[in-house]
Amino acid sequence: MLDFKPTVMCFSGMDPTGGAGIQADIETLFSVGCHAVPIVTALTAQNTRNAFSITSTSAALIAQQARAVLEDMPVQCFKIGLVSAMETVEVIHTILKDYENIPVVLDPVVAAGGGYQFSDAEALNAIRSLLIPLTTVLTPNTDEIKQLAPAAASLNACADELIEAGCQHVLLTGTHAKTDGVVNRLYTSHRKATLYNWPRLPDSYHGSGCTLAAAIAGYLAHKLTLRDAIQQAQRFTWEALNHGISMGCGQRIPNRSYWNKQQP
Repeated sequence: MLDFKPTVMCFSGMDPTGGAGIQADIETLFSVGCHAVPIVTALTAQNTRNAFSITSTSAALIAQQARAVLEDMPVQCFKIGLVSAMETVEVIHTILKDYENIPVVLDPVVAAGGGYQFSDAEALNAIRSLLIPLTTVLTPNTDEIKQLAPAAASLNACADELIEAGCQHVLLTGTHAKTDGVVNRLYTSHRKATLYNWPRLPDSYHGSGCTLAAAIAGYLAHKLTLRDAIQQAQRFTWEALNHGISMGCGQRIPNRSYWNKQQP
């Protein structure tokens, strides 16, 4: 009998701190029992305080990497993170169209925690028109959803606009909201939003969104129902943040191996 481990293809940027991006995806997916297939979309210069520069991978190389893997092994889910160039969006769109039965989790990484803007208006427009209509679960925070739906008058209207554009589900995270606890909201067409309440942790974190999106992708790859995948991914992410480590002078880094307790 052949061994099987669910595989998730991740289109994400390289973060030299190891807190976010492709390493966050790999660590998260390993922790939830999946195999990560990493397709690096960009190289960045950043630390736990802010980002300073970004260089996008050529669209041709992204396509060559992804198709080489897709022609060789089965992939159960796509996870998309940092896509800062219109050409990157276009090539990922083409790949997704060729594999329409594979679910897609999109974490719209627009800016670094320190404010550095990764995606320009052209790339954002391409994400809206090409990727969001193919997305199974979109995981924006409140700042990101406003950039994806800038004409909407409220956060609920932003989510509704993205659902109308073709996105199946929007999990709007509440970490950036000025509330005592964190309230995440799951929007689905023709259903009242589902609220998830989590205790607010006292610190800020570098790679929390990457962790959440990768965990959702991993649990979907395990064939959990969408709502079970979202619930379990939130729990995993909260625990990783709660066990987060101060590695530098800025945001803490999630501890995605918090479950690995070494015995004395």
